[in-house]
Amino acid sequence: MPSTEAALGELQDRATLWSVGEIPAGDVVDAACDALVAGLDSPGLRVLAACTRAEAGYAVHDLLPTALDELAVVFHPVAGEAREEAAVRALARRMLSGQLTPWELTFRLHQRYGHELPLAERLVELDDEYAVIEGDDAAAALVTAAVMEEAHRIAGRPGVATGSADAPS
Repeated sequence: MPSTEAALGELQDRATLWSVGEIPAGDVVDAACDALVAGLDSPGLRVLAACTRAEAGYAVHDLLPTALDELAVVFHPVAGEAREEAAVRALARRMLSGQLTPWELTFRLHQRYGHELPLAERLVELDDEYAVIEGDDAAAALVTAAVMEEAHRIAGRPGVATGSADAPS
């Protein structure tokens, strides 16, 4: 069973990834269920976790902000640099946990943001490097190591309140 902190982080990441269209709403509901199992609780979280897959597509939009607010989690539902940076961090954490390969991370970021988002710029540059090293395993290993290093650097988790009496423990 994941810790409450890990479950809260995963819920925040999935909320962010859903808000930018990376994952379906059902994945957010799954994270809400996992958060309940891990020991987090709030009325909004319970309602969100109770959504069926059929309901998720339209219900998550309305239920998620309340659930996250009750858990003292920052959520950036409106397009903007803060939301985009949160998505980059969430994708970096997914890659570090083995859910994406280093190349998939750089490719997705390059496709979604091009060279326009400063936080993702180094990873996008590394995607450019992947494109020119065809068949050179040693060069690919160096690029992959650089991707891993950059992902570790940007994968910090800002936005989860700490020290508040209302914050989950």
